[in-house]
Amino acid sequence: MRFGFDIDDTLINLREHAFHVYNKKLNTNLDLTVFNNINRVEIHEPFGLSDEEGNEMWKNTLEEIYFTDCPPFPGAVKAIQKLHNDGHDIYYITARPKEHGEATRDWVKNQGFPVENDQFFYGMKDDEKVHIIQDLKLDYYVDDKPAILDTLKNEKTKLLMKDQPYNQHVKGFTRMIDWNDFQSIITQE
Repeated sequence: MRFGFDIDDTLINLREHAFHVYNKKLNTNLDLTVFNNINRVEIHEPFGLSDEEGNEMWKNTLEEIYFTDCPPFPGAVKAIQKLHNDGHDIYYITARPKEHGEATRDWVKNQGFPVENDQFFYGMKDDEKVHIIQDLKLDYYVDDKPAILDTLKNEKTKLLMKDQPYNQHVKGFTRMIDWNDFQSIITQE
């Protein structure tokens, strides 16, 4: 089978990692309960930053956020390795900017995810991801962003939504809370 995965906030805990980076950079000590109550993708509001300041903060810390010690979600590496070892094709489709694509691919490999270079896509906008997913004719696709999944809901691809505080309002998709449950979810589909 052919499996596709978004990376940020689907396979790896990027927003929480960025929250810690912001705490350090801004010399604050906001608790994780604050983070867990942010119901949008952007994380800057609790730090008292406007949208413009938050966008600037994100751009200025992007490399540190992307390429330091951001952890994969528990069970994610093991789940993807199992798919790979069972002979399935694994595709990574990320909207990370083109200038970070090769470094991202290397970083993902270093985290233990099995990566084939020709099955790693990057440097597109979210709406362009949809065309790649359609062209790949994936059996399964996992993402955290409702807009991506909503655009694909009439495709044959089985869609899983990685549970996040900012996608709680969305219904109609199989929700994956814990990567340790991934195998049981796909065998039930």
